[in-house]
Amino acid sequence: MTTSSIAAAVVQWQATHGRNHLPWQQTRDPYRVWLSEIMLQQTQVATVLGYYPRFLAQFPDVASLAAAPEDAVLALWSGLGYYSRARNLHKCAQAVMQLHGGRFPETAEQLATLPGIGRSTAGAIAAFCFSERVPILDANVRRVLTRVLAFDADLAVARNERDLWDQATALCPDPRELDLHDAMPRYTQGMMDLGASLCLPRNPSCLLCPLHSQCRAARAGNPEHYPVRTRKLKRSSQAWWLLIAQDSAGRIRLGKRPSTGIWAGLYSPPVFEDAAALEAVVQARWPGVPLEHHDAFLHVLTHRDLHLHPVIARVEAAEPSADDWYTRAQWTEMGLPAPVRKLLEREG
Repeated sequence: MTTSSIAAAVVQWQATHGRNHLPWQQTRDPYRVWLSEIMLQQTQVATVLGYYPRFLAQFPDVASLAAAPEDAVLALWSGLGYYSRARNLHKCAQAVMQLHGGRFPETAEQLATLPGIGRSTAGAIAAFCFSERVPILDANVRRVLTRVLAFDADLAVARNERDLWDQATALCPDPRELDLHDAMPRYTQGMMDLGASLCLPRNPSCLLCPLHSQCRAARAGNPEHYPVRTRKLKRSSQAWWLLIAQDSAGRIRLGKRPSTGIWAGLYSPPVFEDAAALEAVVQARWPGVPLEHHDAFLHVLTHRDLHLHPVIARVEAAEPSADDWYTRAQWTEMGLPAPVRKLLEREG
């Protein structure tokens, strides 16, 4: 197994069998590539395909994104989840404008200093846009590489992760054998495509893989043993009661969530830890108003199951001076968590 043969095989396979139709593949504009990379973190391509053009229509370049209010960015991101990505996206755009004159740095090392851009994302932007010889190690590529190399060191240990990065760098196309201008974007995309289409976590299609003859895990017949990571993230469960207060004009009471924690920085109905606490607040504020308890439903977060209990309170009128009541025309343009948006749309 040689570095050049692996890189050449991936480059050739990507040209004929990889994904070449995605909109962010038709450009080397770092703004558009960066946007796609952030959106694709822990999000399926099919979902991103719906958000990507809408986002570009409103924010066609880094300057327009940097100048936008954060709430406008969060509103457009609503439904994509992992909202810290949107907040960092906004901060990164502002940093590019303020620190780099509106131009993205051209090296992975410099890119990684920007908000929300980790080493792998920096590598992707540098490889796709500037043909820099740097690797990426997203979940798909990590799986491909650990199987090809039979890399069985525990990736929960930092030094083993660094070792894999070093080996990933060594496997990148050799400029003495391949033209990096074309090879680095194709190799990077090819590694991602292999992990997404053939080198799957379960039942990988090894016989169709261009690296099959060189893959040590395939030869040993145990590709599903890789990658190795002993530290598992524990899931937790939490219940929230949501007070959907609606006045006679159809306005909904919403407040901005804290800057950290679940739904950070988004707008949400008031949240309570139990029904009794919610009912006490309603009776103190609107005595005698009946409550409609709707069926609870599950909202799955990365490491937590959130059981949401919607409770509707229909009040005669909001306080005349209240500024936390919003019409449908207003809240549809606000940054709302996906389950809250669905609830409000259902209520009309």
